Amino acid sequence: QVQLVESGGGLVQPGGSLRLSCAASGLTLDYYAVGWFRQAPGKEREGVSCISSHDGSTYFAASVKGRFTISRDNAKNAVYLQMNSLKPEDTAVYYCAADTWCTWSPREYEYWGQGTQVTVSS
Repeated sequence: QVQLVESGGGLVQPGGSLRLSCAASGLTLDYYAVGWFRQAPGKEREGVSCISSHDGSTYFAASVKGRFTISRDNAKNAVYLQMNSLKPEDTAVYYCAADTWCTWSPREYEYWGQGTQVTVSS
């Protein structure tokens, strides 16, 4: 049974940092592109970042470029999203997802985690 489990969310002040983790069981993340998505109340789910399986290329939404980084730890079968200089508009539920290719379309991803809440507020 495939499972993706996100962790690391929480409440942080503007300008602060969080590191989200996406741990997998039942599949080897190294073989998959892993994307991070977020969904704020009343809004559609949007792509934040992705790391490819083939060459490790990374992609970022314009709204987070320069503030977020994405990385893999193959030994731990995990992918991380380091979020710095957080803003209130980053508040959302963050999801990780895995599939063959990086894409910004959530519909293209087969495997999803349950999400972790990130709240940026003073």
